[in-house]
Amino acid sequence: MDELLSEVLGLQKVWQAKNTEEMQRRGSVVRTEIRDWLREHVEALAVALEIPLDDVGVEGKDGAGQRAEVVWARVYSKSRTPSATDGWYIVYLFSGDGERVYLSLMQGTTEWIAGELKPREPTALKKRIDWARPLIKHVAGERTDLLTHIRLNARTKLGKGYEPGNVLAIEYQRDAIPNSNVLSEDLLFMAKLLGPLYKAADDATYIPGDLPVEVQEATQSAANTANRRSARKGGQGFLLTAAERMAIEDRSVALATGYFKAQGWTVKDVGASKPYDLHLTRVDEKLHVEVKGTTSDGSQVIVTRAEVECQRRFAPDNALVIVHSIELDRSVDPVTATGGVLHCTSPWTIEEETLTVISYVHRTSL
Repeated sequence: MDELLSEVLGLQKVWQAKNTEEMQRRGSVVRTEIRDWLREHVEALAVALEIPLDDVGVEGKDGAGQRAEVVWARVYSKSRTPSATDGWYIVYLFSGDGERVYLSLMQGTTEWIAGELKPREPTALKKRIDWARPLIKHVAGERTDLLTHIRLNARTKLGKGYEPGNVLAIEYQRDAIPNSNVLSEDLLFMAKLLGPLYKAADDATYIPGDLPVEVQEATQSAANTANRRSARKGGQGFLLTAAERMAIEDRSVALATGYFKAQGWTVKDVGASKPYDLHLTRVDEKLHVEVKGTTSDGSQVIVTRAEVECQRRFAPDNALVIVHSIELDRSVDPVTATGGVLHCTSPWTIEEETLTVISYVHRTSL
């Protein structure tokens, strides 16, 4: 394996986007030979990751169409991170200048938004890193050579985009790559870091930095309705069950009702018949309230066109209540929702720049 890493680094120095003879060889090493070496370790990786053997995936990529500047080979859970744009995985990343290769505990640095693959915001990546590092601190503390930042010296936007996604990494300099035995030990150590993240992500209601589950669902639903091929290949489909959505809604409406009653309002739940949730009266005052509950941090919520039009019509006698950071307890049946932080905006003025279109209805001439 040490010879393979050295060979790829040497070929990095003559990188071209065109599929030259050198780039063909580089692709063969990354996609086949390094992948095959990783496959020799799948049984040990499954144990270290604490996942079933048939769930361990390995792959190498050197670009689709044009040859990528930064090539990589990764180890991942097939069920959790079927695409390198999703979740967490271990990856060998080769610097653009051929001076170093990193074995990185990495996260997907792009995401699907409104049907398009876009770079994740650096702030979102940092939030995910801040969530992840404390979970693996006890294992990571066994070593002193783990890096929190990597330098890929890439010229392309895609190549540079990997850097902010790094959680922790081991660096191998081109002229100091250890032998295959050490590389194997390092690989299994990194797998022991990845395993706890998989467990924590499985149990988490929401991971800071992620798109809110409601946004993911709405985007996927819009794509499905438009008969588009799945943007999240091999993805999990809808991420909340009907019971979970109902529990979140009931919790948020209950907290909002209590909040307004404490202020002397008479509260009526009209969500089943009106394009808003609560109708409030207090002497001669009226207030039309939209309530949004979410397990996320509340930075983004889904609103329908009818809800927007309704709230604009009733302004300034209107309000948006967001109950964020709701916790779901899936260990009981039926599922229950607890907690939540309430934030009220009244009057609620909806500016166009705060809205993102997910889909359109197109009227044809047929």
